[in-house]
Amino acid sequence: MTGPGVSWLACGMREVPADNAWLQDPEAARLDSMTYTKRRTEARLGRWTAKKTVALVAGIDAGPRGKHRVVIRNAPDGAPQAFIDGRPAPMTIAMTDRADWAVCATLDGQRRIGCDLELVEARSDRFVRDYFTAAERELVASRYGEKDVLANLIWSAKESALKVLRTGLRRDTRSVEVDLLEGAHGDWSPLRVTGDDGRVFPGWWVRYGEFVLTVAAEIAINPPTSLVEPTPLATATPGHAWTQQMLS
Repeated sequence: MTGPGVSWLACGMREVPADNAWLQDPEAARLDSMTYTKRRTEARLGRWTAKKTVALVAGIDAGPRGKHRVVIRNAPDGAPQAFIDGRPAPMTIAMTDRADWAVCATLDGQRRIGCDLELVEARSDRFVRDYFTAAERELVASRYGEKDVLANLIWSAKESALKVLRTGLRRDTRSVEVDLLEGAHGDWSPLRVTGDDGRVFPGWWVRYGEFVLTVAAEIAINPPTSLVEPTPLATATPGHAWTQQMLS
């Protein structure tokens, strides 16, 4: 492989402390102002994961003091941006969370990257029909025993590519098409997402138990490398901690 490396980290909800020592005051105020418990808890998890990832990649303290130096802001189009001591970090980041787990992926420089974490769960025929291209629908139908894995994998890859495009789901999901390629490297398998404008976004995917994770970029990238081995995502159990917070 000849592309640049992608570093990533997965963190679970149980890792996030209840206090705000790892947040700067404006960050804490913004999170605390979120009305909905689900959104607030997921946002805290995502920020914790991104701050820890950036700190580890930048070689600074990944504890509360180091995380306090890292700030994750949103660009006008919503894409996350990392800052260290008030200056742009020398990397681009992508963030995703699902079922009490979050992932942050980083790529050195300013080239765009996207990642998405999904559960392998049932997807209806209508879902596939409404959001997938004809070729993608044919792929899902041709491997019936793997329907749910493929449907969530394709959806995840679409989301990763749309994050590279910095449009998210504001753009029609059928405007990008996913191809699953041969040639696995370790646990990761290659994929390619092609836009209706001809742009190609190379990427990789991996499955860990009930989760599937995809990463895509605007350039060819090497298989992603976890900053912690083995990644806790390998033994992760999906959860919904926000429901317990609502009841407490």
